[in-house]
Amino acid sequence: MKRRTRRSVPASLTAGVLLAVCVLVAVAVIQRLTGNQPWLDYRAVATALHNARWTDLVPALVSAAVALVGLVLVWEALLPGKRRILPLAGDPDSGAGAADYRSALRAAAADVDGVDRAKLSVGVRKVKVRVKTARTRTDGLSDAVREAVESRLDHLAPARRPVVSVRVRATREGS
Repeated sequence: MKRRTRRSVPASLTAGVLLAVCVLVAVAVIQRLTGNQPWLDYRAVATALHNARWTDLVPALVSAAVALVGLVLVWEALLPGKRRILPLAGDPDSGAGAADYRSALRAAAADVDGVDRAKLSVGVRKVKVRVKTARTRTDGLSDAVREAVESRLDHLAPARRPVVSVRVRATREGS
């Protein structure tokens, strides 16, 4: 199970543009059917498009902008999104939420004696733990944090076990 984020930005932009075009066409058709002067005059638009040349600046800029937006939307739709569910070992349909996974590992690091603050960056292959402590001697603290995080990883049992790296930074009093 590898759930990823949905492609809501490209889908919303495409839907918004299509909705605007449909509303514009519907309003123009309804106005013509009721005998009112339409906001969008079909003949004026058709004449302007017919008289435009591809070598003119405006059509070239408009077509370049449309092509660029299209490429960005395709690129955004093709790239994989962030994982929202991380697969666990054993059952292929089991998974842990990425935020819960990160929080559990951060809590394990923060519960070690002497740790004031713990920050984590969780990747598929590596977990980086940055620890701040008020201790003047940090001997053994990185090993204790690594053991605590690895113990929590044993408990969670991810499908791919990441390597844990720990960096300890001693802070001075009053900072």
